[in-house]
Amino acid sequence: MGISKRLSSIFKAKANAALDKAEDPRQTLDLAYQEQLDNLTKVKRAIADVATARKRIEIQAEQVKSQGDKLAEQAKAALSQGNEPLAREALTRREALVTQLHDLDTQHQGVVDQEAKLAATAQKLQTEVEAFRTRKETIKATYTAAEASAHISEAVTGISTSMNDAGAALQRAQDKVATMQARSGALDELLADGTLTDLTATPTDDIQAQLDAASTNSSIDAQLASLRAQISGPETAGALEASPESSEEQHG
Repeated sequence: MGISKRLSSIFKAKANAALDKAEDPRQTLDLAYQEQLDNLTKVKRAIADVATARKRIEIQAEQVKSQGDKLAEQAKAALSQGNEPLAREALTRREALVTQLHDLDTQHQGVVDQEAKLAATAQKLQTEVEAFRTRKETIKATYTAAEASAHISEAVTGISTSMNDAGAALQRAQDKVATMQARSGALDELLADGTLTDLTATPTDDIQAQLDAASTNSSIDAQLASLRAQISGPETAGALEASPESSEEQHG
């Protein structure tokens, strides 16, 4: 096989594949059915034409027969008048009409036979067309159901893929939330132990800090003195109160 033939075969195969992919069998079946109906219509039109021809032959035969009957009557009338030559002429003409009538009968029979064959063909075609129509509708319904099933399968596949993607997105969102929560917790811990400065807290100067510390120490000293008084009792407390006076007297 030459290169050109191979290329031609390849192009033809691709064209057929593309045509098969784009072809809707339902439309193809409807088109084939319409073509059959057109052919059936042509056959019926041919039958009508043949029937018309048959009718014309029948009308012509009736006219010829009527003319023959008239010539027979004329021959009889001429002979009754003793005019034998005229009677012979009438009978001669009638004989020609008989021959013509015979030919018309032959033609008529041929047309009748042709009409019968066409009618039988039309009846057979009608049966085949009706059977094709039933089969066509069955195949179309089956194809439509299969197409719907395929679309459902595609939709289910798409939904499954979308669900997988959505699940992955959901997992990523949950991971981000967990990461943000962990970072937030870590920042809280760093702020609590003083590693990071809480910029949202109210700033204080060092003098105020010393005053606050002195106030705290004074409060603690008072609390300690109270605890000592409770532990030592009234006598000890009195002695503690007299000790400073004795010390002053000694110094005096």
